[in-house]
Amino acid sequence: MRRREFIGLISGAAAWPLKAVAEQTERVRRIGFLLGLAENDPEARTRITAFREGLEATGWTEARNIRIDYRFAGGDPERVRAHAKELVASAPDVIVAQSTPVVAALKLATSTIPIVFVAVNEPVGQGLVKSLAHPGGNITGFSFVEFEMIGKCLGLLKEIAPGVTRASLMFDPDLAPYFSTYLRQIEAIPGRLGVELTETPVRGTSEIEAKIAKLGPGDGLIVGPDPFTVVNREVIIRSAERHRLPAIFTLRQDVVEGALLSYGPDTADMFRRSASYVDRILKGGKPDDLPVQAPTKFELAINLKTAKALGLDVPLQLQQRADEVIE
Repeated sequence: MRRREFIGLISGAAAWPLKAVAEQTERVRRIGFLLGLAENDPEARTRITAFREGLEATGWTEARNIRIDYRFAGGDPERVRAHAKELVASAPDVIVAQSTPVVAALKLATSTIPIVFVAVNEPVGQGLVKSLAHPGGNITGFSFVEFEMIGKCLGLLKEIAPGVTRASLMFDPDLAPYFSTYLRQIEAIPGRLGVELTETPVRGTSEIEAKIAKLGPGDGLIVGPDPFTVVNREVIIRSAERHRLPAIFTLRQDVVEGALLSYGPDTADMFRRSASYVDRILKGGKPDDLPVQAPTKFELAINLKTAKALGLDVPLQLQQRADEVIE
C-alpha cells in the first residue's frame, strides 16, 4: 500500500468516530406546538402532518434533532391559558401557535420566546403584531382570512343556491370582532350580487340552533372561521342540514363532514410553509425580520350529496372549478 493511501485511510478512520460523536452531541432543538383544536380533530392531525413534512424538508426530524411538545386546547379558553403557561415555562426554542386566543395568551406569557402563528385573522388589527412587513417583538406568522375571501364565499353561495337573497355571516363576536368590519367593507362594494348581508353572532353552542332556526326561505349562511365556529362546526353543519339552509364554510374538512361547500386557504399548505419560519428561527433568525405572510393556495370543495338533499342542482362549471367534489 502506498504511503499516501495509508495516511488517507487512517485519517478517514479517525474522522468516523469524530463525526459520530458530533451527531450524538448535536443539541436537540425544542418546539412548542399549541393548537386551538381538539387532539382527535381530523383537521388537527392534517395540520400536524403538514408541519412535520415542512420541517423534514428543511432538515429537522423528530427523535433526531428536534423534539415537539404538542398541546391541544379544544376551544377551551381555560385550557388555552394553562397550556400557554406550561409551554412558556418549559422554555422551548420556538412556539408554533394556531388561533387568536392561543397567540394572545402566549403574547401575555412571553416577550422573548419566538412565536410563529398560523391561520390567524387580522393579526395587526388584533394587536398581535405591529405591521405585516415588520411584525416587531417576538411574534410573526401566517394570516388567514381577509374580507375579500368572505366576498368570494358570498358569490359562491349565490352560484350554488341562486334563490338566496339574504346571507348571514355567523361568528363569535368576542373571538372575531373583525367580521363586523368585513361585512361593512363588502357592503361598500357596488353590485354585490343583490344579496342582503346580515350578522348572526353566536356566543355558545346553545345559540347555534336558535339562530339558524330563525333563518328561512331565501336565506343562506356564511360560517366565518373563528375558534368557536371551527371547534363547533359539526353542530353548525347538522343544524343547517335540519333547516335545509344553504351554507358555505371555510375548511375542506367541513365538506368531508357534510357541509354543502367550502372555500378558503389550504391549511395544510400554510402549516407546511410555517416550518420554513421555524427553520430560520432555529438557525438564528428573528421574528421581526420575517414578514407576516398571507395564504397563497385556496381550496374549493363541494358535497353533491348535501346539495341533492337541499334540492340544489350544482352547475357543472362550478363542479369543474372545484378542487374536490364529494359524491
